[in-house]
Amino acid sequence: MSRESASARDRKMAQVCMQCAVCSRARANQEGFANWFVRKIEGGLCPFCKAYERVYGRKAHEPMP
Repeated sequence: MSRESASARDRKMAQVCMQCAVCSRARANQEGFANWFVRKIEGGLCPFCKAYERVYGRKAHEPMP
C-alpha cells in the first residue's frame, strides 16, 4: 500500500510506532528479544504496528532503508 492511499489516522498511528521504544529497538538491532517480540507477538496484535505496515509497506521490525 502506498503512502497516498494510507489515511491520516494511519499516518498518525504509524508515528506512534516510530516512537515506540520496543519497535525502535527492533528496527535498530535485528537480533535480540525486542526484534523477536515485535516479529512474533506485537506485530500481530498492536494496531500501531499494523498502521506502520500500511503506511510504510514493511513490517515494524524491519530496518529503515
